[in-house]
Amino acid sequence: MSTSPPGVTVEEFQLIKSTSARLQRDFEGIFSVETVERVMTDSFQRLADARIRTYIPVMAERFTRDRLRAVAKTEGKIVTDTPTVLFLCVHNAGRSQMAAGWMRHLAGARVEVLSAGSDPADRVNPAAIEAMREVGIDIASESPRPWTDEILGATDVVVTMGCGDSCPVVPGTRYLDWELDDPAGKPVDAVRPVRDDIERRVRGLLDDLNVPPVR
Repeated sequence: MSTSPPGVTVEEFQLIKSTSARLQRDFEGIFSVETVERVMTDSFQRLADARIRTYIPVMAERFTRDRLRAVAKTEGKIVTDTPTVLFLCVHNAGRSQMAAGWMRHLAGARVEVLSAGSDPADRVNPAAIEAMREVGIDIASESPRPWTDEILGATDVVVTMGCGDSCPVVPGTRYLDWELDDPAGKPVDAVRPVRDDIERRVRGLLDDLNVPPVR
């Protein structure tokens, strides 16, 4: 592409191109730099409503990496026995972010953990960040993101949390629906019980996956 795409400044597009070239080296022999650049640009545009635009390139790089790994896994270009778990809620700002944080904390690298929303917010809920920080888990650097077909296609377990009919359904994928209070707009005191409920459920899911928690 010779000109910057819609919603992307010239400076941002140059950053996308340089980041794509670096990211492609991690997928050498799997994806061309043009493919990586296309996905990176799309990821950038999907995250363009984030509150702090300065962070979008970093968030887009992580989002792109997850999407490319998902495609490679689906196409058999990356073979792994590590299960992939996707946590879905409406805004990907509270419940799903806390669940992903717990799963990464308890499972380490033995589970690939993703989270997304049907209508992503522009930032993670500050009360959720604080509640997780209290138990030694940092989700402050995470960002709400939309779900994509690539990621859904490579997911082994989808855990939905209050997104109802807006949550996507992929035949053959295992689905769990966790009924949890929505922490949106609530103080930390009200978020702590939700945090603790999520921990119990994540530990139960790890048991189902035969993945002993590291903590």
